[in-house]
Amino acid sequence: WSINDKKYSEAEPIRLRYNERVRIKFINQTMMTHPMHLHGHWMELDNGAGSFKPRKHVISIAPGETVYFDLTADAVGEWAFHCHLLYHMATGMFRKLIVEPAPEATLAPQTGGGDA
Repeated sequence: WSINDKKYSEAEPIRLRYNERVRIKFINQTMMTHPMHLHGHWMELDNGAGSFKPRKHVISIAPGETVYFDLTADAVGEWAFHCHLLYHMATGMFRKLIVEPAPEATLAPQTGGGDA
């Protein structure tokens, strides 16, 4: 089993910055349903109902189905992203998601501007 045609042992982690918002597309080209689970974050399921997007920890993707969800990376750290079927996870349907801290804002030094 794999994600993006790569099993876990061959794949680089998915890297996001804190508060980065991304859209993820799942295409299930297998004959089995995959309950995909992301630790530490909510997945906002695009269900075609406009701005009403249910927040889920697990999204089941049926055979032949394409599913979109939005993710806001709002928890810094390393998180597991995997199929909840143990055999699928153990054989490669797993990714590490790394949420890195946002870069520190740097301010230009202030000069002058005081009362003279």
